[in-house]
Amino acid sequence: MTEKKWDVSIVPCADYEKETTERALEDVLRPIGGLDWVTPGMRIAVKANLVSFMKPETAAVTHPQLLQTLCAMLTARGAEVTVGDSPGGTWGAVTLNPVYNATGVRCVEETGAKLNHDFGQREAEFPEGVACKRFPYTSWLDEADAVIDFCKLKTHGLAAMSCAVKNLFGVVPGTHKPEFHYLYPQVGQFCDMLVDINEYVRPRLTIVDAVMCMEGNGPTQGTPRHMGALIASESTYKADLLCAHLIGLDEKSCPTVAAAAQRGLCPADWRELAVSGDVTPFLQPDFDKVPSRGGVEFFGQSKLLLGFLNRCFGAYPKVDAQKCVGCGKCVESCPMDTVRLKNKRAVISRGRCIRCFCCQEFCPKGAITVGRTALAKLASKL
Repeated sequence: MTEKKWDVSIVPCADYEKETTERALEDVLRPIGGLDWVTPGMRIAVKANLVSFMKPETAAVTHPQLLQTLCAMLTARGAEVTVGDSPGGTWGAVTLNPVYNATGVRCVEETGAKLNHDFGQREAEFPEGVACKRFPYTSWLDEADAVIDFCKLKTHGLAAMSCAVKNLFGVVPGTHKPEFHYLYPQVGQFCDMLVDINEYVRPRLTIVDAVMCMEGNGPTQGTPRHMGALIASESTYKADLLCAHLIGLDEKSCPTVAAAAQRGLCPADWRELAVSGDVTPFLQPDFDKVPSRGGVEFFGQSKLLLGFLNRCFGAYPKVDAQKCVGCGKCVESCPMDTVRLKNKRAVISRGRCIRCFCCQEFCPKGAITVGRTALAKLASKL
């Protein structure tokens, strides 16, 4: 009898204790073939989510114990493993070393794995791309025979959810990221670009750390929330589709899923997935989601009407002056140069703002959140 082909696997993982992660990783990988594809001498790049100088308990980064457990499993099979990411900021040791220290990922070196210290970059040519046919990428990935996408399940100001597809935006060197927000200002364009990058990188395996997720003001300043799950798939898109369902998002309200489904890379409905494991215990219907741009943008109108509708109904970055400390991170991250410091507090010029939410993502104090107009709030209740 032919063994059933599973699209996605989900298992319980109650905490980040070593024994728990060992059992959960074995269990979640088994239905999709385990690590039988790993051979001695194979070079594997583990693309983690190391978004910033965030401690593991913030639920902003892939947990180091899970990374250490996976690396131990890979090195035990004779693989040469490198763990890395390109967070926002300078692509180099001056940024990455403090991130490695803060996130606790140096523990992977105990398994014989390495942290990436190759800070070269190259230009990718991808004529098959829908939105993005050329882009810079971090060259350490060229040394890998296979890439594993080990992401974190979080809310996101621009894309509603940061998970498997969004995690691969980290192959773009940090200082180039604002340029991409400038080049792809509409959320649909931006997510098409993300799918193009996923199609170029083609990770061999995707694993989602959904033990502690982030809700609310994600992807860096939200609130940790326990889901207690590990998810695995050979497809970043199918992993995203299931994760969106777990936190109460459908295809229309999760633009990375919508972009993938439009190309036939995953179903539009999670119920069309072959899922190994019981989804029910992990459903979070009251998950505190960000009011994403994806459901409130308007297209196909005159520029004047388009601007009016988006001003009336679109989500926007909002500054809490009581929390702002005037550090200037929002000024540095803004691709449109719309943020200024006035009296040591951030002020955003909404007229030129493209609502990429870079300022919200990189604010270290959580002083910038995703706001909604009164009309948008009223419309959502109708």
